[in-house]
Amino acid sequence: MALDINKIDFNKNADGLVPVVVQENDTLQVLMLGYMNQEAVNETLQSKKVTFYSRTKQRLWVKGETSENYLMLNDIHLDCDNDTILVMATPCGPTCHTGDISCFGKEYSPALSKIGMMDKVIRDRIANPTDGSYTNQLIKRGLNKVSQKVGEEAVEVVIAALAETDAEYIGEMTDLLYHSLVLLHAKKLELSDIAEIIDKRHQAMK
Repeated sequence: MALDINKIDFNKNADGLVPVVVQENDTLQVLMLGYMNQEAVNETLQSKKVTFYSRTKQRLWVKGETSENYLMLNDIHLDCDNDTILVMATPCGPTCHTGDISCFGKEYSPALSKIGMMDKVIRDRIANPTDGSYTNQLIKRGLNKVSQKVGEEAVEVVIAALAETDAEYIGEMTDLLYHSLVLLHAKKLELSDIAEIIDKRHQAMK
């Protein structure tokens, strides 16, 4: 985490608070907006549980202190004016008191966030095997079988693209994406490794 706490401009507002935007680390979905003072930032960095300053309670407030739906800190960044913080976090449950994952409701959920959620579920199935999990069954079959399954799904995508409906094609593409992510993790790699290559290629095209 590259945050330099000394650069945060707590004096820009009379109450000494800076706004904090929280995003889900895997899906990038915006979860909530809160406020921190210097003590809240320190506590967040030390405990790894996102901690705010509650303007209502007039005290530090650990998100999830009652519900145990904590926001576990992954990373933290400061904006260009040094007066707004971006927190990347992993939620331990719903973020909103309404039971929704986001305080902005279910209406806004970026399409690409679903891919991040699929990747997160795959990683969880591998790390925490459960009976009946198709992902675990694939992993147990070994790298050769997982690779073979990706090849089969790729062929089905081509067939669907040429001879089937758009709905069938989308279904096959979804299957291919899922199996490709399983293969990625079977190779002990991460979605971030692909993102890094995409970024390098994008930079080369500029």
